[in-house]
Amino acid sequence: MKTLTKLCGAGLSALLAATPAFAQDAIDANAVLSDTGDTAWVLTSTALVLLMTLPGLALFYGGLVRSKNFLSVLIQIMAIAGITSVLWVIVGYTLAFGSVTNGFLGNGINWMFGNLGNIREGTTIPESTFAMFQMTFAVITPALMVGAWVDRARFGWVVAFSALWLLVVYAPVTHWVWGGGWLAGLGTLDFAGGIVVHTTAGISALVAAIMIGKRAGWPKTLMLPHSPALTVAGAGLLWVGWFGFNGGSALTATDDASAAIINTHLAASTAALIWALIEKIKVGKSTAVGIATGAIAGLATITPAAGFVGPGASIIIGLAAGMVCFFAVGLVKNGFKIDDSLDVFAVHGVGGILGSLLLAVFISESFGGTGYGEGMAFGSQFVAQLIGVGAVALWSAFATFILAFGISFVLPMRVSEDDERDGLDIASHGERAWDLD
Repeated sequence: MKTLTKLCGAGLSALLAATPAFAQDAIDANAVLSDTGDTAWVLTSTALVLLMTLPGLALFYGGLVRSKNFLSVLIQIMAIAGITSVLWVIVGYTLAFGSVTNGFLGNGINWMFGNLGNIREGTTIPESTFAMFQMTFAVITPALMVGAWVDRARFGWVVAFSALWLLVVYAPVTHWVWGGGWLAGLGTLDFAGGIVVHTTAGISALVAAIMIGKRAGWPKTLMLPHSPALTVAGAGLLWVGWFGFNGGSALTATDDASAAIINTHLAASTAALIWALIEKIKVGKSTAVGIATGAIAGLATITPAAGFVGPGASIIIGLAAGMVCFFAVGLVKNGFKIDDSLDVFAVHGVGGILGSLLLAVFISESFGGTGYGEGMAFGSQFVAQLIGVGAVALWSAFATFILAFGISFVLPMRVSEDDERDGLDIASHGERAWDLD
C-alpha cells in the first residue's frame, strides 16, 4: 500500500508538472505581445465552433432519426465531445501541432498543453488560444461520423472508436496539412478543414457504415425523420457556428476573416436553394430537411477554399455543392446500397473533396482569388490537392477499418436485434426523449 501511495504521488506530481504555461510570473521585455482584437475574435470563434457540435450537430442529426433513438444521438455526440477534449489536451494537440519531426507526426513537447508559447508562431494570438480553437475542430470531426451508424451502434464502441480515431487519424492528418507536415510541404491547401475535417470524417463514416451493416428493415421499411423542425434548427446553429469555423480560421480579426465569412454564407445560401430546386423538379416538393441538408453541403464544400477565393467563385462552389452532393446521396444509398444513415459521406465527404479540388481552379487571381503561391500554378496546385485528398482518404479508410475491427473484439460494434427494435434510448440509456403522458 505504501508503494502504491508513493507511485500515485509521483504520478500526480508529474501530471501537475505538465501544467501549461498560460501565465508568466515575469514578462520578457522582448516578447511579442498578442493582438487583443485577434485574440478576442478567435476566442469567440472557439465558442461558435463548439456551438456547431453542441447543440447544432446534435439537433441536426437528432431530428433526422426516429424518436426512439433521439437521445442516443445526443448522448453519443456529447460523449465524443468529452473524450476528445480530454485527449486533445493530454496528447492530441502535441501530435498535431508539436514541432515537426519527420513530417508525419508532431513531437511530444506540448503534451498536457505544456510548454505553450506566448504567441503561436505565424499568428498574433496566444498559443493557448490557438490550441483551444483547434480543440473544437477535434471535437466536431469524429462527432460528424455519428450520422453513419445511428439507430444501431453500441455506445461503448462509439466512445472507444472515436477516442482512438482522434489519435490515429485526425491528429496525424492535421499535422500533415496544418502542422507543417509533408502535405504542407507539397503545397496542399486547406483553409478550414475540407481535407482535415470533412474528408477524414466522410471517408471514415463510409467505411464504418459498411462494416456495421444496414439498419434492420432498411431500405424496405420507411424510416422518416421524427422531427424535421429540430433538424432545421440544428442546421441553423451549424450555419451560424460555421462563421467561426471558417472565419476564425483566418486567425485575425481582419478582412481575411470577413472574406471567409462572406464566402461561407454565399456558398451555403446557393447550395440550399439549388437543393430545394432539384427536389421540386424531381419529387414535386421542396422539403425542410432538403434545404437544410443543402446548406450543410454548401458549408462543407466551401470550407477548404473559404479564405482563398472570391465571392463569385463561392456562388459557383455552392452551386456545384448542391448538385453534386444531392446526387451523391442517391448514388450511395440507391446505387451502392450502403446505409450511411444520415449521408455523412455524400454531404461532408463528397463536399469536402469537391471543395478541396475546386480550390485549385478558383484560387487564381483571374477568378478573384488570392493567387497561387510561389512556384505554383493551376496544374501543380491541382496535383497537390489531389495528392492531399487521396492520401488522407486512403489513410482514413485503412485506419478506420483496423480500429473498428480491432475494437469490436472487445466492444461489439452493433447492439442486439431486440435492442435495435426497442430503440437505443431505452435499450442503451434507460430514458425516453419525449414523455407525452
